Amino acid sequence: MTVTGATPQHVPRSALADTVLARLTPAYAAAGDPGRAVAMRGYMKDVAPFLGIPTPARRALSRTVLAGTPRPDEADCTAIALRCWALPEREYHYFAVDYLRRHAARCGSGFLPVTRYLVTTVPWWDTVDLLAAHVVGTLVAADPELTAAMDAWITDGDLWAVRTALLHQLAWKERTDAERLFRYCLLQSGHPDFFIRKAIGWALREYARTDPGAVRAFLARERGRFAPLSVREALKHIGA
Repeated sequence: MTVTGATPQHVPRSALADTVLARLTPAYAAAGDPGRAVAMRGYMKDVAPFLGIPTPARRALSRTVLAGTPRPDEADCTAIALRCWALPEREYHYFAVDYLRRHAARCGSGFLPVTRYLVTTVPWWDTVDLLAAHVVGTLVAADPELTAAMDAWITDGDLWAVRTALLHQLAWKERTDAERLFRYCLLQSGHPDFFIRKAIGWALREYARTDPGAVRAFLARERGRFAPLSVREALKHIGA
């Protein structure tokens, strides 16, 4: 299945999604804590309302919701993700992210537009970073032709698409395309936004766990082009 321009108005039919959402919404709603919800919403800078379910309890509920359900295909993943994203409370978005992390390998390259929708709709680091590293990264690793999309995202006008491109190789370790990583960092080295500067440093720091010499050499050449935040993050565990 190829998904293009995925939006909540283009959710594929999925019996599995019907089952999951019918279990999920009452289970999560019943577990909500209004007082905790206020604190969680404040911590996340009011990006979305919350039900007030702490992460361990939410994931325990999720296991109950998913008990006995079959493995999804790409259409099921699309339907579950988009239907969860259409719900206002952030915990439903977290459920979708966790579900996609678990089943990303069951989706093909046609799922990338869905991830684009998710990282640019109600965006914040709490969902974007996991989608970038564990869903987009999985898709691109499986289909190298998708690097062309990352090459487009790195200069996108949406900062969360840019952040996703920077972070999509985060879990690749020895498979990291260092040339592409360094090029992406240079392309956005002058970006004024905290989240991009932080992502540059994080991406370099993570690759430094695999090849610290390459990161040191890169920054020795290019350090002056980066914000101090990016450099500090990049060198946090390997030193100057």
